[in-house]
Amino acid sequence: MVETDNIARQAPCRRVGLVAKPHLQEASGVLTEIVRWLEARGASAVFDAQTAALCGSASTARTIADGDQFPREVDLIVVLGGDGTLLATAGRIAHADADVPILGVNFGSLGFLTEVTLGELYPALDMALAGRSAEDPRLMLEVRIEASDRMRGPWIALNDIVISRGALSRMIDLDVTVDGQPVARFKSDGLIVASPTGSTAYNLSAGGPIVHPSVPAMVLTPIAPHTLTNRPVVIPAKSTLRVQGRRESIADDGSDVYVTVDGQVRVPLPPTDVATVTYAPKPLRLLRPTARTYFDVLREKLKWAER
Repeated sequence: MVETDNIARQAPCRRVGLVAKPHLQEASGVLTEIVRWLEARGASAVFDAQTAALCGSASTARTIADGDQFPREVDLIVVLGGDGTLLATAGRIAHADADVPILGVNFGSLGFLTEVTLGELYPALDMALAGRSAEDPRLMLEVRIEASDRMRGPWIALNDIVISRGALSRMIDLDVTVDGQPVARFKSDGLIVASPTGSTAYNLSAGGPIVHPSVPAMVLTPIAPHTLTNRPVVIPAKSTLRVQGRRESIADDGSDVYVTVDGQVRVPLPPTDVATVTYAPKPLRLLRPTARTYFDVLREKLKWAER
């Protein structure tokens, strides 16, 4: 049993979406094997367009080119790649407003989210098809950019939303409020707003805390702050966070300060605009088919608490 309090069980799966890291040629043979394995058990495989290209014309699997339709047409999405591929797929699921679980299989170098190894692939799939996999819901973040005449977004992040400069490495001044209450004026290289899942990513590298994924929270971590007392802050997930750059530290068109969403999307933030961050309406349904606990993964992947 997986030792996470908020874990549920997912329904049996018959239509399995397969997503591989783009241009990951070593995944092509595995994809072909998965298709055959699924068909032998009365299930069907569905590719997105990029994944279908890896297998060529030999595959019998259905292909859905529409990025929003793909997650709506399957009961489960299996990701072959690294954490970046899983983050991109999580964003696609959220953008499509779909409600589908995701299973990450590690082809990358770290695989903190894509923790299933190739040797564990078929036992994990067998459990998922039968509806016996543990489901670990992960809070996601939603960001919108408000201007006086329009609203941009929303964009959804599983790991983090980062406000920082582009090419120039100079400090910026960011005014931050939580639920309308002033928090701080951060003079730093930027600000990381991390989910519990993202607390072990950029947030951790910047000196932020590790937050267990079952804790409903957001972490505010300044990047290289000018003042040593500007330390990370953990706030309730239900909070509304607003971040605005001060005019004297940002170009009028926002061309030197950006809001970056899970390292996948980058949007300019002019000084007249405000980035508003809340938690997303739906969590990501991450499957945890192995007996590894969250702390096992910390020790294995990050060498956490080793002497």
